[in-house]
Amino acid sequence: MKQFTGFPAKMQFTPLPNLFFSTLLPQISDMAELKTTLHIFTTLYRKQGYPRFVNYRELSTNSVLMRSLKETAKSPDEALHQALEMAVKRGTILHLALDRDGTAEDIYFLNTEDSRQAVAKIQNGELVLKGRGVKKQAYIETEEQPDIFTLYEENIGMLTPMIAEELREAEKLYPESWIRDAIKEAVNQGKHKWSYISAILERWSSEGKSDGTHRRDFKKTDPDKYIKGKYGHMVQR
Repeated sequence: MKQFTGFPAKMQFTPLPNLFFSTLLPQISDMAELKTTLHIFTTLYRKQGYPRFVNYRELSTNSVLMRSLKETAKSPDEALHQALEMAVKRGTILHLALDRDGTAEDIYFLNTEDSRQAVAKIQNGELVLKGRGVKKQAYIETEEQPDIFTLYEENIGMLTPMIAEELREAEKLYPESWIRDAIKEAVNQGKHKWSYISAILERWSSEGKSDGTHRRDFKKTDPDKYIKGKYGHMVQR
């Protein structure tokens, strides 16, 4: 067995629900199912937009996952198929077989309330995924945007579970372009902390933001404007 060298000083985190440890994990005895389930969690965590799902090809071309499945008695492909079937039967994930431009495609969702609603809408034709056959078009999936979690970790600091949750909540409130611009603005001002980024976002939300105006104004801005203003309590917390 190859010796693990340990975790680095800065690294990314993938949060897992407490229910995973208390209820789901004790039920899983198959190693392939456990590995596949964990990879689905981390893949979905980095997805953007709505609804969030992973397709079979993403999993089957994941070199880390497939390499780990070589340790099972079956071939990696067989192990993955069986692991997904077990996870679906257990209720961990939801499965849909859709038509993508004439080709069958298997997609998987985490079994959450939002995903259950999305699956129901897809099945009755209310929600349409780009390139996937359904009855009528009511939704077009947008292209996946660059990862704000990686942007934060590379420019601000370590992505702790708490900060990751803050970012996910921010995604629900602000356009992703705002979050990216706020991170860049914080870096430009030498403020490497989430509270400063959050204050910028709240200011834009309250006072408005336009691409032409905010860039021009920020060049003349006191780096401590967010600390001195009415959002100062947020930056200093």
